[in-house]
Parts: sequence; C-alpha cells; structure tokens
Amino acid sequence: MKTILLLLSLIFLNSCGGTADNLSVGNNAPDFTLQDSQNNVYTLSDYKGKSPVVVYFYPKANTPGCTTEACGIRDDYSKFNENGIAIFGISVDSKEDIKKFVEEHSLNFPLLSDANKEVTEKFGALNNLGVASRITFLVDKEGKIANIIRDVDVNTHANQVYELAKKLL
Repeated sequence: MKTILLLLSLIFLNSCGGTADNLSVGNNAPDFTLQDSQNNVYTLSDYKGKSPVVVYFYPKANTPGCTTEACGIRDDYSKFNENGIAIFGISVDSKEDIKKFVEEHSLNFPLLSDANKEVTEKFGALNNLGVASRITFLVDKEGKIANIIRDVDVNTHANQVYELAKKLL
C-alpha cells in the first residue's frame, strides 16, 4: 500500500507543472538573492566569472526524497568545495523549517528559503501545488544555464551534478 501511495504521489507531483519550460540551455540564469536559515545572503550573480553553480529546487524539507537528495550532496560536498563549485538547494519552505532540516541531517551546504516563491517561479519550478518541483540547473561561470535536469534521481543526483559541474570548470 505504501508503494502504491508513493507512486501515485510521484505521478501527481510530476503532473502539477513546474517543468521549467520557460528556460533553456544557453539562457541567462535568472538572478536571485535569497537567505539561508542563518540569515546569510546569497546572490547568484556574485558567482559570475568565478565558479559554476548548481541550483537545485526541492519540494519540501524533511520528506524522504528531499532528505535522500540533500544527504547525498552533504556526503559529497567536499568534492564540490575543493573544486570551487557552488551549490544551493532552494525550496519554498520557511527559514525555520529549513533550519530544522539542516540541523537534523547535519547539512553542510546552503539551503535557501524562497518563501515568497518568486525565485522558484522565475525558474519555472513552481508547481500547481505551490511547492517547487524537483529540478536542477547548472549555471556556468558566465551565468548561463549549461544543463537542466528535469528528471532527478535523488539517489544519484549528487554524483550526476558533480560530474556535470566539473566540465564547467
């Protein structure tokens, strides 16, 4: 029964919009300024000319898929950091919910709150349920979208985005 409910919810979430059809490889990535749960401010354009950036959207903190995805990045974060690859997870969760998520799973990279949903909408990742669809953007050093991953496998996401980002160095 649990498996059937999981499959139905995945099908439902995938049919709820948030496919980032408004953006394509080669487009300028929409700039944003968001805060993490500690009120640190991150602006995408600050990385222009410096490093590639992985921007991944996830539906909800502390849910099974989002936890698997975030913990995979946590476990591989040293590779990103050593190579100067910035990575941000973005959801429409409040800073308080993100703080609990970060603390509970010892996450070591910035998770940003887009509670007003503006950035998620600019990236075309906001679905009809009002949460982010699971979509990842790789932004090159020039601020252009180099890859869009619309079919994210949470179990292999960290390795996949690391390998793609390495090619942008």
